[in-house]
Amino acid sequence: MVQADLVLEGGGVKGIGAVGAVLRLLELGYSFPRIAGTSVGAVVAALAAAGADAGQIRGAMGRLELSRVPDRMSPRLPLISEGLSLLTRNGAYEGDYIRDWLDHELHALGVTTFGDLRREPDGDDGDLHGDQHYKLVVLATDITHGRLLRLPWDYHLFHREPDEQSVADAVRMSMSIPLYFEPQRLTDPVTGDTSVIVDGAVLSNFAVEIFDRTDGQQPRWPTFGVRILPNLPAGMDQVFPALGLPLPPPFELLKKVVVTAFVGNDQTHLNLPAVRNRTIAIDTSEVGITEFDADPDTVQTLVHHAREAVDTFLANRRE
Repeated sequence: MVQADLVLEGGGVKGIGAVGAVLRLLELGYSFPRIAGTSVGAVVAALAAAGADAGQIRGAMGRLELSRVPDRMSPRLPLISEGLSLLTRNGAYEGDYIRDWLDHELHALGVTTFGDLRREPDGDDGDLHGDQHYKLVVLATDITHGRLLRLPWDYHLFHREPDEQSVADAVRMSMSIPLYFEPQRLTDPVTGDTSVIVDGAVLSNFAVEIFDRTDGQQPRWPTFGVRILPNLPAGMDQVFPALGLPLPPPFELLKKVVVTAFVGNDQTHLNLPAVRNRTIAIDTSEVGITEFDADPDTVQTLVHHAREAVDTFLANRRE
């Protein structure tokens, strides 16, 4: 098998494209010693890191009911539940359904905690410390301390043993789209301090450099990045379709600030040849981040775009 580290961008329902890319790479004989993901990218990354093959990933995704992902709190009434949840929990939806679904799928693959995803540090970057030898890295944002979290690498910041932490909980933290899903909380058992955790995309939605060596040695295999969000400014209204409506000037400015926070930093990186040349960019313009009512034809279109993008990338790739 051909090896490559993989980094998957977040983007809600657009993540169907990431699923398609991973499936195509698996079909072509690739394996992933390490895989990182943000938000929905972390969902796909967790399944792949757990050793799921193409058939198992298809099966898992077939059991995911997209329409249930936006899960309302009690009394589970449209608009009323969302309003109450926003006021009391800072997010319109609970996010429990997808967390529980992922936990079930991972358990079937023999994975519950990050300890199940430890890897032997044979030939790894000499600068890595003991808490960085894992098959999976999940990106989340600690808004209490204003910092990016790379889990399980950064659990030591909370005096937590990485091997004992739930993979599904980490992914749920990573996919806490601000105001859409409830933010999560992570408490330090030693100090008692609690951090509020939201979507990793707030600080790093496409951390394609996360596995780059820093010890001066040549990489053993390449890193591929899978990107599913559009470039700005043309894709401004594709990120959040609801924000595509005409808005008064102050709100139009706010919209651009919000979208740039999710996309702009990573788009700046893409201008670098070293990043652009290892990025598989997928056309996901058919759906927006929160269009969980996407029909089967749209889903298949995204998967088709992903397969084409992978084939084109590999055909044009330079070592």
